[in-house]
Amino acid sequence: MKLDIRYNNHPEDSKHYDTETLRSRYLIETIFVANELSLTYSHHDRIIAGGIMPVDQEVSLPVSKDLGTEFFLERRELGVINIGGAGYIILDGIRYDMKERDGIYIGAGIKEVVFGTTNALVPAKYYVNSAPAHHAYPVVHIPFAKANPNKWGAPKTLNERTIYQYVHPAVCKSCQLVMGMTILSEGSAWNTMPCHTHERRMEVYFYFNMEKDTRVFHFMGQAQETRHLVVKNEQAVISPSWSIHTGVGTSDYTFIWGMCGENITFSDMDFVNMSDLK
Repeated sequence: MKLDIRYNNHPEDSKHYDTETLRSRYLIETIFVANELSLTYSHHDRIIAGGIMPVDQEVSLPVSKDLGTEFFLERRELGVINIGGAGYIILDGIRYDMKERDGIYIGAGIKEVVFGTTNALVPAKYYVNSAPAHHAYPVVHIPFAKANPNKWGAPKTLNERTIYQYVHPAVCKSCQLVMGMTILSEGSAWNTMPCHTHERRMEVYFYFNMEKDTRVFHFMGQAQETRHLVVKNEQAVISPSWSIHTGVGTSDYTFIWGMCGENITFSDMDFVNMSDLK
């Protein structure tokens, strides 16, 4: 496995980036590659984000010198949400069946992590987030029905959505990883608006369930000097703690969010007044 390494960026530096540089620093353009791991390591709170898509063979988490450990989860935890067909994950010999929209939390200390697909014609697509972990919490399989739903927004403001919390204190214990999926209601286009920052945590947004020509305009940067990225289906955006993170789609879409940092308090947000956005 070769990790795509992304380094920290100061907000003052980011003001001077052109489109190509902005995309190279913050946009993860390729998430799923057949029978491979496609992972990006960000120095923003050392999160790892990416995809694993076994098609006609199993794919395992390898040992990587980039982590400096004996095995991938020696000092890390992992959150997984399957957005593809049915599959399975084997953790130290124990198999967990993974249907579409099923999630799983995998605590530190698990040595063997194997990802598989049930039907090669409809492969599983495992989107993953991993964060450093100081304690080993138990594995928790999280079917979609057990994710914790929260309704936010309204039709009038085009941001009616349901936030499904997977790796969250309401569902399971974790060290610093918080992860979930947001599904927009029909007719809504904005996510996370009004927008916010959280100085104590970074975040990654993964956009999917989009048609070929659908795009999400993802807004980032400091509130008083925003930037944007044009995002296609199954791409992700790294959002530093100093950056807003919000987007609007040309059609319907779904996104998975994952956070890590100082705490696991989902409501720890610094909301931005609309009058302060520029």
